[in-house]
Amino acid sequence: MELQVARTRCKDRLVWAIAQLEGKSDPVQIEKITELIIQTMTGPWRYFHTTEHIFEVGGSVDAIEILAALFHDIVYVQVDHGMNLNISRYLAPFILEDKGKLVIEKPATLPNDLMFEIVMAVFGLVPGETLSPFKGQNEFLSAVIAAMALEPLLSPSLIAQIAACIEATIPFRGLSESGLTPSERLYERLIAANHHFNFGWDEAQTIAVVKRSVRLVNRDVENFAFPNSADFLDNTWNLMPETNHELSHADSYTVQGYRRSLHKMEEFMNFLKPEIVFQQFMEEPDDPTYRILISRTQKNLEVARLYLAIKVITIAILEAISYRLGRNIPLSTLMGELPRPGTITPTLAQFLPDLLIPLEPKTTLEAEVLDLLIQGRNQESVYDLKNSPVATYIIRSIGFDSVGYLLKQAKAFFAGAISATDFLRELKSEVLSTIINAVEQVFTNRIEALRELSLDTTFSQTKPH
Repeated sequence: MELQVARTRCKDRLVWAIAQLEGKSDPVQIEKITELIIQTMTGPWRYFHTTEHIFEVGGSVDAIEILAALFHDIVYVQVDHGMNLNISRYLAPFILEDKGKLVIEKPATLPNDLMFEIVMAVFGLVPGETLSPFKGQNEFLSAVIAAMALEPLLSPSLIAQIAACIEATIPFRGLSESGLTPSERLYERLIAANHHFNFGWDEAQTIAVVKRSVRLVNRDVENFAFPNSADFLDNTWNLMPETNHELSHADSYTVQGYRRSLHKMEEFMNFLKPEIVFQQFMEEPDDPTYRILISRTQKNLEVARLYLAIKVITIAILEAISYRLGRNIPLSTLMGELPRPGTITPTLAQFLPDLLIPLEPKTTLEAEVLDLLIQGRNQESVYDLKNSPVATYIIRSIGFDSVGYLLKQAKAFFAGAISATDFLRELKSEVLSTIINAVEQVFTNRIEALRELSLDTTFSQTKPH
């Protein structure tokens, strides 16, 4: 999305939402908030959590949902490698860094600030508490910035509702020790906050606040329930460069760097359960809709797990081969460069033969994954092909029945439990030989290109002028 288009959309949404909530019209403050959001959400490492994402999450109907969505990803420490000065100045009075961790100031040094107290209450945090990157740190800090930025324009009650929506976007949480869902725990904290801060909500209003937060968070993760698994994988591939910045350098990231990203994503997909992706609270959403979300998520996770397992096995083979050259080899050294307009370079895939008797899938799931490998995801990415010709060759050579065992061996290789050579011995000899020969062909092609250059240079030097 073009920067000016994003800026205009953000400002228009702020103006509309604040007017709907009968807030104060302050063009200067709205302009400041717009710049704050756009500058952060268009940072160099943002591939998935972008301006387009926050516009989609907010929807177009509910003003509080729109405002919460605009702010909910404004802090993403792991992606942005910290926080820029524009947003950290909102947090500096309340948050300190201690041994690499972010901590809320202790009671003796914490400023007396109503907005900060409201956000702490909504999130269930207390002065002196250490924030966890995996338990709502980014969401809490985002909500604090939202509260501080919107304080001149909206009432404390409305800001608490915005904070509640942002709290709900803390992802992938299960039941508490007492058996409560994240939404039920939020509901209990909102009851206490309503009483403490005198918001004046009745029971129905408190329930409505939680239901609104559920609508927002379910839109935040809606890609997990996309009907088309290729669309789901597109989003997965957009997420990886946010946590591995090496991938942003399209032709220079290493074999190990790419493998780490695939391995991490494969393990994450196996950790996830559909029930912790989507939330439900008092029939929001209704049972039939919720069952569809859970069913689609389960199917997408099954596809992603098998797809990523095959990709991990493939990169493990290439990594093990690369050890004969060095331990920090660019992937393009083995596989060739990504296609570019007007440029033709040799690639590993073009030297792989057609299989006379390929091993075919036996189940619907395997057939869908094979089609994804052959045809590709729906969108190209800046750092990878959307289809997987090398992985396709490997899986049609070894068969889907071998995936579980080879994945286990690949992970043993990554962990140093077995050597690269021992891992490669697990492959069929003809498969390994074919891949090695293809790598050799990539290098041979490059050598021939260098020799041609040498001959051309020699000829030009001896040619009469």
